Amino acid sequence: MRHYEYRTAEATVRVTDRAPDLHPEAEEILNQVDLPPTHALSVDGAREALRDLLVSDDEPDDDLTVRDLSIPGPDGPGTTLDVRAYTPAAAGADADGRPVFVYFHGGGWVRGDLDTHDGLCRLLAQAADCVVLSVGYRRAPEHPFPAPVYDAYAATAWAAEYAEIVGGDPDRIAVGGDSAGGNLAAAVTLLARERDGPDIDHQVLIYPVTDHDFSTDSYHENAEGYLLSRASMQWYWDRYLADDLDGANPYASPLRASDLSELPSATVVTAGYDPLRDEGAAYADRLREAGVSVTHAEYPGMVHVFVSFPELSRSQDARETIASDLDAAFGR
Repeated sequence: MRHYEYRTAEATVRVTDRAPDLHPEAEEILNQVDLPPTHALSVDGAREALRDLLVSDDEPDDDLTVRDLSIPGPDGPGTTLDVRAYTPAAAGADADGRPVFVYFHGGGWVRGDLDTHDGLCRLLAQAADCVVLSVGYRRAPEHPFPAPVYDAYAATAWAAEYAEIVGGDPDRIAVGGDSAGGNLAAAVTLLARERDGPDIDHQVLIYPVTDHDFSTDSYHENAEGYLLSRASMQWYWDRYLADDLDGANPYASPLRASDLSELPSATVVTAGYDPLRDEGAAYADRLREAGVSVTHAEYPGMVHVFVSFPELSRSQDARETIASDLDAAFGR
């Protein structure tokens, strides 16, 4: 694998596969996937299509304890959130209290669930040797913005208080997610800062949505043909926002936050053939300019969702980068 890194006092930028053409592993993904575009489907149809793509019938081959729990939701007594905790087998210095990585699944805030991201969460728990707490937040359009943000924040606050229940250390908390889940993770760090909420050691943003804007170069260059299309992102946003004016809210569009200082260190993963490439890179730049330590891991030849395909070397490389950054953030 060909990559290099450059470092400044504030950031590490890792660039992988500088070739401008689509990587053979990305072509492999595109050849495997034969799904109608999301924007041509009903909400139920879109949800089922993602399950068909990502849910496996294979028995997992890992040494994890997996527990499904219900935790308090953000709307008072009687409201709950479903979460799934992945705890590595006890071993080593962290056996009685591993760091906790609170994870928010992708799917455009509309689709995706605990099952679609079960495989990825298992891989992350093993790679980072930490407890992964996957959050089944409420989805649009039934529950539009800001409901998913408040769910994500409630789950993070719960982890910071009750991590011992799942074998975690409440004093070592990170948040992360892919795509729309990366958007929620970024929003949670903003909300935690504003509310003087739980201390978050690190944020992992995997090809995150950071802005309600379809005018970037990457949106035009990758408008269609690479799994995630411009029209499908518009479809997602239309269902997530009850009002287009909400798109200017920094909890919906973190890139529009006026101040990104004093946020947790970050790992930002972007893919070259992805409409979200430029806004992810722009968010990494804004964090760095605000004095936040950032690793921006670029994969120019890859497409959206590549990290969810565990057999790909680029997916493995991304997971290793994430695990290394989590280790550093947790002081291990």
